[in-house]
Amino acid sequence: MVRQARGVYSLADHEPTRHLDLATVCARAPHATICLLSALGFHELTSQIPRSVWVMIDRTAHRPRMHHPHTRIVRASGDALNAGVEVHRIEGVRVRMTNPAKTVADCFKYRRHVGLDVAIEALRDCLGRRKATPAEIHAMAQVNGVAGVMRPFLEALA
Repeated sequence: MVRQARGVYSLADHEPTRHLDLATVCARAPHATICLLSALGFHELTSQIPRSVWVMIDRTAHRPRMHHPHTRIVRASGDALNAGVEVHRIEGVRVRMTNPAKTVADCFKYRRHVGLDVAIEALRDCLGRRKATPAEIHAMAQVNGVAGVMRPFLEALA
């Protein structure tokens, strides 16, 4: 057995995937949802290589304590936390992750954290690779309260 993180182990002969850090974080914090740059990387919608695992937790939830892998936390509540969430199995761990439309809308909502250039690139890639329709992205933008901010970009790229 090889220790990946506190309380998280894998078999010694197991060849990990590139998403091992996502599984490690979700094994330690099952209430967390993978979002922003980490979700963009999983859905192959960015050229960025995230240095941290980005997670979204409830506004009232306790902050997960982890030293490895490094995590960046954003908070949300209600529909902004639960809408557009998919469940994936990574390394045998149940991983909650935002779908492509929600991920793009989140990038605009948290643009001060990730940068507007990253949000625009994510929107362009999402539409270009047909990971989500403009209507799906607009619906998630309304849930996040950023439909007005996204409208000009969505109209220009759609």
